[in-house]
Amino acid sequence: MRFKGFYIGRAQRVAALLLLCMAAECLVVVARQPLTSQDYRFARCGREMWEKPSPLAGYFTTCGNLNGDGTLGYRLAGFPLTAQRYTLLAIDHFRKPENRLYGESSLNGSTWEARHEFGSIKYLLRLPFVFFALWLGAGLWWVARRLFGNEGGALALALYVFCPAIIRYACTPNNEILALWGLYGLVYTAIGVAHAMQGPRRKWRPRILLLTAALGLTSSAHLLAGLIGLLAATIFLFYVADRRRSQISQVLIYSSLGAMLIVFAGFGFRVSAFLYVFIGGGARFWFSMEGLRSFIATAALYPYNISLPVHGAIILATLIALSIYLASRPSRYFGNTCPLLMTIALIPVYATQTVTSPWLWALPFLFTFIGGVFADALDNSRRSLQRRRLTVILASGLALAQALLCIGWLARYTH
Repeated sequence: MRFKGFYIGRAQRVAALLLLCMAAECLVVVARQPLTSQDYRFARCGREMWEKPSPLAGYFTTCGNLNGDGTLGYRLAGFPLTAQRYTLLAIDHFRKPENRLYGESSLNGSTWEARHEFGSIKYLLRLPFVFFALWLGAGLWWVARRLFGNEGGALALALYVFCPAIIRYACTPNNEILALWGLYGLVYTAIGVAHAMQGPRRKWRPRILLLTAALGLTSSAHLLAGLIGLLAATIFLFYVADRRRSQISQVLIYSSLGAMLIVFAGFGFRVSAFLYVFIGGGARFWFSMEGLRSFIATAALYPYNISLPVHGAIILATLIALSIYLASRPSRYFGNTCPLLMTIALIPVYATQTVTSPWLWALPFLFTFIGGVFADALDNSRRSLQRRRLTVILASGLALAQALLCIGWLARYTH
C-alpha cells in the first residue's frame, strides 16, 4: 500500500501491530487501576498551572514544590481536564439560567472537588502519557529501522512494547516517560543535525529547530535529563560533524537559548517561578546501581505459582548482544556503540534531590543496541543459511518470551 510520500509495507504493518498491542496493554492498565495520590497531585498541579495566574498562589504552595521535577508532566496531566472544564462551562453558559449545571464559582474556582463531576477523569489524566509512550515506540522503530533494517527495528520495538517497566510508567502521570521520550529524540536529533551539516545549509534550519524543541521539552520534563542530553548531543555533534566543527558552537548556543525559552514558557513566563530551575537542585546527581538491581530483580507469580523475572528475556537478550558485540568486530561501529554508551552512562545515575529514574531513560537506547547487534548477526550470517535461521529463531524466541512474560505480569498487575 502506497500513499503520497509514504509506503506501507510489511515492516510498517508489523510495527503498527506491535504498537496496537502496546496500546491494548496500556488501556487494560488504565481501565483497571484506580486513581492514586500521584494522579490527584498531577491533576491538581497541572490545573493550577493552567488556571491560576500566579505560581505563588498555585502549584508552588499546594504541590510541594513539584518534588524538584519539571513542569511538562503536570501541564500535560492538567490540560485535558482544564480544557474539558472550560468547554463544559462554555456550553453551559448558553443554557437558560434555570437549566445551568454549573454556577459562576465553578468558572472562577480552582478546587479539586469540582473535577469529580467528570466521569472520564481517569482517561483524561492517563491517556496523554500513553500517547507519548506510543510516540516514543514509533520513533524507536523508525531510528532502529533506518540504522539496522527491518529486522533490527522489529526486534527493538518488540522488546520495548512488551517491557513491563515501560508499560507501568506509560499508564500513570509522571515526568519520567516524557524525559524518556525527549532524551532519546534529543540524542538522535543531534546526530541527524550533525549529518545534515555535511550537506547544504538549507537543510540545517529545520533540524536545528527540532533540536531546540527536543532540548527544551526534555529539560521541561527533567532538568537532569536535559543536561545529560545536551552533553551527549555536544559529544556526538563534534564526533560526527568533523568537517563543520567550527560551526557547532553556534548551533549549541542558539539551541540552548531556545530551550531556556521553552522552559521559561513552562513556568508561565514568571521569573519568580523560573528561578526555581537554578535553586531547586534538579541537576544534582550521584551514582548507584540500585535501579539496575531493581530492574533485574522485579519478578511476578505466573500460573502454577512459578516466579519469574518480568524482564527476563530482555536481560538475556542484553547478555547475548553484549557477547556478540565484544566477539564480533563488524558489530563494533558507531550505530551500535552510540546507544551502548548512552545505556552505560544512564544506568548508574540517580538524582539526589529530585524524583527521577534515569535507569528508565536508558531502556530505549538498550533496545536500539540489541536490535542493531542482532541485525548485524543476521547480516553476517547471510552466507550460511543454517546460521541465519538459528539467529532468526533466537531473536524471535526472545521477543516471544518477553511478550509472554509481559502478558503474565499484566494479568497479575491488573488483577
